[in-house]
Formats: sequence, structure tokens, C-alpha cells
Amino acid sequence: MADGEELRRTVEALKARGLTLCCAESLTGGALASRIVNVPGVSAVFRGAVVSYATDVKASVLGVSQNQLDETGPVDETVARQMARGACRVLAADVGVATTGVAGPGPADGHPAGTVWIAISGALGERAELLALDGSRTEIREGAVQCALGLVARALDDVVTNTKSNLLQE
Repeated sequence: MADGEELRRTVEALKARGLTLCCAESLTGGALASRIVNVPGVSAVFRGAVVSYATDVKASVLGVSQNQLDETGPVDETVARQMARGACRVLAADVGVATTGVAGPGPADGHPAGTVWIAISGALGERAELLALDGSRTEIREGAVQCALGLVARALDDVVTNTKSNLLQE
């Protein structure tokens, strides 16, 4: 989970590495971008967001495979990864973070409320996580935002750790 201080450190780490960040959001509906822009000085790293709430927007704007969407629906690991990649392309950013899932209150696309995929793609590598969040619609959306920010922070930490490890081995 990412709190305000962790998000501030993430922004500073992105700045220090000369990396830019962007978002592709579905169930979070802009809440992820909103949280990011609360950090003073974030304009140095944040490129913007695409809120692709409708499934067809995921394909037409972000370039998510229509075949994938037809096969799995929007709540899927590959879709989340493609959303993050597409955001990097559309927004000319180094790192993309994506959210897609079911906020509730009931099930959708064959998945229970709280089923969420988050993914990052770009200069920090590519990874995705499946979340099973509990709570109200608001709580699920907030949990997705927190987890997505945490995923970016962990990826940055991994890059720093791997860089230090490689320097020690040389």
C-alpha cells in the first residue's frame, strides 16, 4: 500500500532517474491520476492519464487487443499489461500503470466485486498483480489506487536494489 509519504518518495525517485509516469485507468475512473497530482512538483514526472472506462476505449485508444477483450473481457492480466503499454505509447511516458477490474457493488464480466488487475509496463519492467479486494465500491476503488501506487514504488525499489547489487558484483 502507498501512503502520501511513499508516493512523494516515488515521485522523487522517478525524478532522480529522469523517468516519466502515466496511467491507464478503468475501475478507478481517474482516482489514480488524481492521487498522483496531489504531490507538489509531480509535473516534472507525470505525463497524464487515459480513463478508459468503456471496453471499446481500451481497444481504440490504448491499443488493447480486441481479440483479447473478446476472449477474456476487460478484467484480465493481459488487458492490464496492454493498457499500461498503451498509456506509455499514447502519453509518451517511460512508465505506465494500469487498473482494470470490478468495483461493484455486484459482479461484472463473470468476476465478483473486488477482482482487480493492476499492471505496470515500461522502463521499470513489466509486472501485473491480481487483487481480491473487500469492501464497498468506494473502498475497492481506493484499494486499487493504493495497490497500483505500491506496485510502482516496489518496482522502483527493485531497480535500485538490482543496480546496487550489480555495482557490488563488478
